[in-house]
Amino acid sequence: MFYRPGLDPHGLPHDPLKACVAPRPIAWVTSLGPGGVVNLAPFSFFMMVSSDPPTLMISCNGQKPDGSPKDTRRNVEAAGEFTVHMATADLRAAMNLSSAAYDADESEAEALGLTLLPGRVIRTPRLEAAPVALECRLWRMVPLIDPREAMILGEVVGVHIADAALTEGILDLARIKPLSRLGYQDYAVVDEVFPMRRPREPLRKD
Repeated sequence: MFYRPGLDPHGLPHDPLKACVAPRPIAWVTSLGPGGVVNLAPFSFFMMVSSDPPTLMISCNGQKPDGSPKDTRRNVEAAGEFTVHMATADLRAAMNLSSAAYDADESEAEALGLTLLPGRVIRTPRLEAAPVALECRLWRMVPLIDPREAMILGEVVGVHIADAALTEGILDLARIKPLSRLGYQDYAVVDEVFPMRRPREPLRKD
Protein backbone atom coordinates (compact mmCIF):
# COMPACT_ATOMS: atom_id res chain seq x y z
CA MET A 1 0.00 0.00 0.00
CA PHE A 2 0.99 3.64 -0.39
CA TYR A 3 -0.58 6.88 0.77
CA ARG A 4 0.40 10.53 1.19
CA PRO A 5 -0.25 11.69 4.77
CA GLY A 6 -2.85 14.43 4.91
CA LEU A 7 -3.71 13.98 1.23
CA ASP A 8 -4.75 10.39 0.60
CA PRO A 9 -7.07 8.11 2.58
CA HIS A 10 -5.03 5.18 3.88
CA GLY A 11 -8.05 2.89 3.92
CA LEU A 12 -7.10 1.25 7.22
CA PRO A 13 -9.06 1.26 10.49
CA HIS A 14 -6.40 3.53 12.08
CA ASP A 15 -3.54 5.64 10.76
CA PRO A 16 -0.47 3.34 10.77
CA LEU A 17 2.22 6.04 10.53
CA LYS A 18 3.20 6.20 14.22
CA ALA A 19 3.49 2.42 14.24
CA CYS A 20 6.00 2.72 11.40
CA VAL A 21 8.48 4.46 13.73
CA ALA A 22 8.58 2.21 16.76
CA PRO A 23 9.46 1.53 19.46
CA ARG A 24 9.80 5.09 20.75
CA PRO A 25 11.23 5.78 24.21
CA ILE A 26 9.03 7.72 26.60
CA ALA A 27 10.14 10.97 28.20
CA TRP A 28 8.30 11.37 31.50
CA VAL A 29 8.83 15.06 32.13
CA THR A 30 8.58 17.23 35.22
CA SER A 31 8.48 21.00 34.76
CA LEU A 32 7.84 23.94 37.05
CA GLY A 33 4.66 25.93 36.50
CA PRO A 34 3.51 29.27 37.88
CA GLY A 35 3.73 29.38 41.65
CA GLY A 36 6.00 26.33 41.72
CA VAL A 37 3.36 23.75 40.71
CA VAL A 38 5.16 20.63 39.42
CA ASN A 39 3.70 19.38 36.15
CA LEU A 40 4.27 15.76 35.08
CA ALA A 41 3.54 14.51 31.57
CA PRO A 42 4.72 11.73 29.20
CA PHE A 43 5.95 12.27 25.64
CA SER A 44 6.75 9.55 23.11
CA PHE A 45 8.37 11.77 20.49
CA PHE A 46 11.68 11.80 22.33
CA MET A 47 15.34 10.97 21.68
CA MET A 48 18.95 11.85 22.47
CA VAL A 49 20.29 13.94 19.59
CA SER A 50 23.87 14.67 20.65
CA SER A 51 26.45 13.30 23.07
CA ASP A 52 28.83 16.24 23.52
CA PRO A 53 27.34 18.21 25.05
CA PRO A 54 24.59 15.68 25.83
CA THR A 55 21.42 17.02 24.26
CA LEU A 56 17.94 15.53 23.99
CA MET A 57 14.76 16.34 22.13
CA ILE A 58 11.10 16.25 23.10
CA SER A 59 8.35 17.09 20.63
CA CYS A 60 5.42 18.77 22.36
CA ASN A 61 2.42 18.29 20.10
CA GLY A 62 -1.00 19.87 20.14
CA GLN A 63 -2.78 22.18 22.53
CA LYS A 64 -5.00 22.02 25.58
CA PRO A 65 -8.79 21.89 24.97
CA ASP A 66 -9.03 25.69 25.42
CA GLY A 67 -6.45 26.27 22.68
CA SER A 68 -3.60 27.27 24.99
CA PRO A 69 -0.15 25.61 24.84
CA LYS A 70 0.32 22.43 26.81
CA ASP A 71 1.61 22.97 30.34
CA THR A 72 5.02 21.41 29.66
CA ARG A 73 5.77 23.72 26.74
CA ARG A 74 4.63 26.80 28.62
CA ASN A 75 6.55 25.84 31.76
CA VAL A 76 9.79 25.00 29.94
CA GLU A 77 9.66 28.26 27.98
CA ALA A 78 9.17 30.24 31.19
CA ALA A 79 11.54 28.36 33.53
CA GLY A 80 14.17 27.33 30.99
CA GLU A 81 14.56 23.86 32.48
CA PHE A 82 12.93 20.45 32.89
CA THR A 83 13.69 16.91 34.04
CA VAL A 84 13.22 13.77 31.93
CA HIS A 85 12.59 10.43 33.67
CA MET A 86 12.73 6.89 32.39
CA ALA A 87 9.28 5.33 32.55
CA THR A 88 9.50 1.62 33.37
CA ALA A 89 7.15 -1.35 33.48
CA ASP A 90 6.60 -0.87 37.22
CA LEU A 91 5.57 2.76 36.62
CA ARG A 92 3.34 2.25 33.58
CA ALA A 93 0.03 2.84 35.36
CA ALA A 94 1.19 6.13 36.88
CA MET A 95 2.74 7.20 33.58
CA ASN A 96 -0.53 6.61 31.75
CA LEU A 97 -2.60 8.38 34.40
CA SER A 98 -0.31 11.41 34.28
CA SER A 99 -1.32 11.97 30.63
CA ALA A 100 -4.84 13.04 31.67
CA ALA A 101 -5.88 16.68 31.23
CA TYR A 102 -5.18 18.09 34.68
CA ASP A 103 -5.63 21.79 35.32
CA ALA A 104 -2.49 23.93 35.23
CA ASP A 105 -2.69 24.54 38.98
CA GLU A 106 -2.83 20.81 39.74
CA SER A 107 0.28 18.69 40.16
CA GLU A 108 -0.06 15.28 38.54
CA ALA A 109 2.71 13.93 40.75
CA GLU A 110 0.89 15.02 43.88
CA ALA A 111 -2.45 13.71 42.62
CA LEU A 112 -0.89 10.31 41.89
CA GLY A 113 0.98 10.13 45.19
CA LEU A 114 4.43 10.21 43.59
CA THR A 115 7.25 11.45 45.81
CA LEU A 116 9.36 14.30 44.46
CA LEU A 117 13.01 14.96 45.29
CA PRO A 118 14.85 18.26 44.73
CA GLY A 119 17.00 18.74 41.67
CA ARG A 120 20.76 18.97 42.12
CA VAL A 121 21.60 21.40 39.32
CA ILE A 122 18.20 22.88 38.43
CA ARG A 123 15.17 23.85 40.49
CA THR A 124 12.79 21.34 38.89
CA PRO A 125 12.18 18.31 41.16
CA ARG A 126 12.54 14.72 40.04
CA LEU A 127 10.53 11.56 40.71
CA GLU A 128 11.95 9.35 43.44
CA ALA A 129 10.44 6.22 41.85
CA ALA A 130 12.13 6.64 38.46
CA PRO A 131 15.42 4.73 38.13
CA VAL A 132 16.86 7.36 35.78
CA ALA A 133 16.33 11.13 35.79
CA LEU A 134 18.02 13.66 33.50
CA GLU A 135 18.13 17.29 34.60
CA CYS A 136 18.00 19.53 31.53
CA ARG A 137 18.39 23.19 30.69
CA LEU A 138 16.46 24.47 27.69
CA TRP A 139 18.76 25.12 24.75
CA ARG A 140 16.21 25.94 22.08
CA MET A 141 12.49 25.78 21.37
CA VAL A 142 11.95 25.07 17.66
CA PRO A 143 8.48 25.67 16.17
CA LEU A 144 7.39 22.90 13.81
CA ILE A 145 5.30 23.03 10.63
CA ASP A 146 2.15 23.32 12.71
CA PRO A 147 2.78 26.30 15.06
CA ARG A 148 0.87 24.47 17.78
CA GLU A 149 3.76 22.02 17.93
CA ALA A 150 7.34 22.61 19.03
CA MET A 151 10.55 20.65 19.47
CA ILE A 152 12.16 21.22 22.85
CA LEU A 153 15.94 20.80 22.82
CA GLY A 154 17.60 20.54 26.21
CA GLU A 155 21.18 20.11 27.41
CA VAL A 156 21.53 17.37 30.02
CA VAL A 157 23.26 18.99 33.01
CA GLY A 158 22.67 16.31 35.65
CA VAL A 159 22.18 12.54 35.60
CA HIS A 160 20.56 10.52 38.40
CA ILE A 161 20.78 6.70 38.28
CA ALA A 162 19.42 4.56 41.11
CA ASP A 163 22.04 2.22 42.57
CA ALA A 164 19.56 -0.66 42.23
CA ALA A 165 19.47 -0.08 38.46
CA LEU A 166 23.17 -0.90 38.09
CA THR A 167 24.65 -4.36 37.66
CA GLU A 168 28.45 -4.48 37.78
CA GLY A 169 28.56 -0.82 36.85
CA ILE A 170 26.23 -1.16 33.84
CA LEU A 171 22.73 0.29 33.63
CA ASP A 172 20.70 -2.94 33.64
CA LEU A 173 17.90 -2.21 31.16
CA ALA A 174 16.59 -5.78 31.12
CA ARG A 175 16.19 -5.53 34.88
CA ILE A 176 14.39 -2.19 35.07
CA LYS A 177 12.39 -2.76 31.85
CA PRO A 178 12.00 0.66 30.19
CA LEU A 179 8.65 1.34 28.55
CA SER A 180 8.35 2.25 24.90
CA ARG A 181 5.46 3.45 22.79
CA LEU A 182 4.42 1.55 19.70
CA GLY A 183 1.60 2.53 17.38
CA TYR A 184 -2.06 2.94 18.23
CA GLN A 185 -2.58 2.40 22.01
CA ASP A 186 0.18 -0.19 22.30
CA TYR A 187 3.31 -0.21 24.46
CA ALA A 188 6.24 -2.57 24.95
CA VAL A 189 8.95 -3.17 27.53
CA VAL A 190 12.62 -4.02 27.14
CA ASP A 191 12.97 -7.59 28.43
CA GLU A 192 15.85 -8.89 26.31
CA VAL A 193 19.23 -7.29 25.76
CA PHE A 194 21.98 -8.62 23.49
CA PRO A 195 25.31 -7.12 22.38
CA MET A 196 26.33 -6.46 18.78
CA ARG A 197 29.77 -4.95 18.30
CA ARG A 198 30.34 -2.60 15.38
CA PRO A 199 32.56 -4.10 12.69
CA ARG A 200 36.07 -2.68 12.36
CA GLU A 201 36.15 -3.22 8.62
CA PRO A 202 33.40 -3.24 5.96
CA LEU A 203 32.34 -6.60 4.61
CA ARG A 204 33.48 -6.98 1.01
CA LYS A 205 32.78 -9.75 -1.42
CA ASP A 206 35.82 -11.08 -3.26
